[in-house]
Amino acid sequence: MTVCPHKRRQEPETVIEQAMVAIRRRQSRKSLAHRAEREHGLAVSIALTEVLDIVEDNSDSGQETTVTGLGRHLDIDQPRASKLAGQAIAAGACCAARPTSTTAAARRLSSPPTAAPTLQRVHQHRRSQFARAMSGWTDRERQTFADLLTRFITRPRPARNRAVRPPAR
Repeated sequence: MTVCPHKRRQEPETVIEQAMVAIRRRQSRKSLAHRAEREHGLAVSIALTEVLDIVEDNSDSGQETTVTGLGRHLDIDQPRASKLAGQAIAAGACCAARPTSTTAAARRLSSPPTAAPTLQRVHQHRRSQFARAMSGWTDRERQTFADLLTRFITRPRPARNRAVRPPAR
């Protein structure tokens, strides 16, 4: 994101939009994942990391993770979620309990103790990147940013309607 010093001050929403677009582009280029592999030899696929994050987050909040729930979190269809769960299980990053119903989509996923070191390295790398990005910030600035970002992402979101169709003519 380029900021031109001679431009007039923009509305906060415009600046935030531009920043969010820049973040999304960086994420889609997988720059953090490539840097993690280059700097730390941390070769964990982004998809596997997303599965680990969801399982960990759900576990921390006392919720189960099923293949169906995984698909909802990642906004992907059930066959793709099942494939991702299978990859996580094969990699030893997750283990699956017996299905809670007759379908494999109801398999409960959990993180085995053997996945803890990988998850810890992922967290450590991310946090080091955030620390690097905020170097030179005061403790108060970092805390304010953390508070505002938390407030921003925890606000209730409007329900999504997947069946949005263009108006009839």
